[in-house]
Formats: sequence, structure tokens, C-alpha cells
Amino acid sequence: MPTTKLCEIAATLRAKRARRKEARPGELLAAALELFVEKGFAATRAEEIAKRAGVSKGTLFLYFSSKEELFKAVVRENISGRFPEWQAQFESFEGSTSDLLRYAMTSWWSLVGDTPAAGISKLMMSEASNFPDLAAFYEREVIEPGDALIQRILERGMQRGEFRSIDLKYGSYTVLAPMLFLAMWKRSFGSNVSPRTQLVPEEYLAVQVETILYGLRVTPKQRSSPTSTQESNQ
Repeated sequence: MPTTKLCEIAATLRAKRARRKEARPGELLAAALELFVEKGFAATRAEEIAKRAGVSKGTLFLYFSSKEELFKAVVRENISGRFPEWQAQFESFEGSTSDLLRYAMTSWWSLVGDTPAAGISKLMMSEASNFPDLAAFYEREVIEPGDALIQRILERGMQRGEFRSIDLKYGSYTVLAPMLFLAMWKRSFGSNVSPRTQLVPEEYLAVQVETILYGLRVTPKQRSSPTSTQESNQ
């Protein structure tokens, strides 16, 4: 075989190996997400993750120093890494705050709730007490920025006179609760209930957001009330 042809084959093989090496972190993160959601954090072994990703355990630890660091990378890849994008969308949104809240809840469902990443919330609720360091990480990187973003949406509505004045801390939980319930339902009863009690996620979220907005909207009577105007400005 000509030397030129051998060089071309060698170059192709090197390129394939390079592409494979670049893909490994993503493959490991995908395998880890699947197993963490299926089995929980404690029950998932590094060997299992490596095997599902098609690499050795040693290769896994070349990219991630521990199972804990791998879990953090999974959370960042699937949830917390999205916050800069969501913040930018908040800043550039030009519609009403009611439309913004609708968009936020439906967008969360399509990007997180309707994906395997929804299982991370269930995992943290069940295992947080056994892994306080991971719980603190999740609070810092997911819960706190999530609360802050929802509070900014609610505050926007209050400042524009679209929403009545409410406690922002507990108001954010009002928005979060139906989304977390839907994620929990999907990962537990979702595939094991009769059609009579099955939830259609899009219909469920539509009802929830309109119910929330009904309680938030400023009525004509409230707009004309000096007391409500004063409260809105506080």
C-alpha cells in the first residue's frame, strides 16, 4: 500500500480518536444522569456509569475526580447552566408579565420537566439529608437562583401595576409548587396510573398558571384604591 494512503488512514484514525475523546465527557454526563435518576445517588456506582458510557472506570476519573463532582457536573449541564440564558430572556422580554410567567413555566417544562433532568429534583428531595454537601451545592446553584428568577418575574408585575403586592419569598413557592409536583408525578406515578387520573402536562400547567395569575392580577377596584397603590409602591 502506498505510503501516502497509509498516512491518510493514520490521520483518519487519529481524527476519530480525537473526536471520541472530546465526546467522552458528554457521554459520561448522559450515562450518569440516567443512572442517578434510575437508582439514586447513593446506589449508583462509578463502575456502572463508566460501563454505560462505554469507558473504563479509570477514564471516568480522568474527567471527574469523584462521583460527587460528576453529580455536580450533571446538575450544571442540565439545570443550573441554563440560568444565564433564562436571565437574558427575562431581561429582553417585552410582553406582559402574565405572558412572561406563562412562558417561564412552559419553557421550564420543555427544557427540564419533560426530560430525564426532572428526576434530579426527586433525587435531591429523597437523598439531601444523607449528603449535606450536595444539598448545599444544589441549594446554591439551583434553588437560590431559581427562587431569585421567579421573584424577579413577580416583582416586575408588581412594579408595572399588573400584579398586586405579595410576599416575594412565598410567592415564588406558589409558582414553583405546581412545577415540582408535575416533575414528581412524571417520575413516580406518571406511567403507572389509569387514564382517568393521568395528567396531560401542557393542560395541567395551563390551568395552574391561569389560577396563579387570577390571584395575582390587580382588579379595577384595587387600582382605584389608595391603599393598594401605596402597598404596590412599598
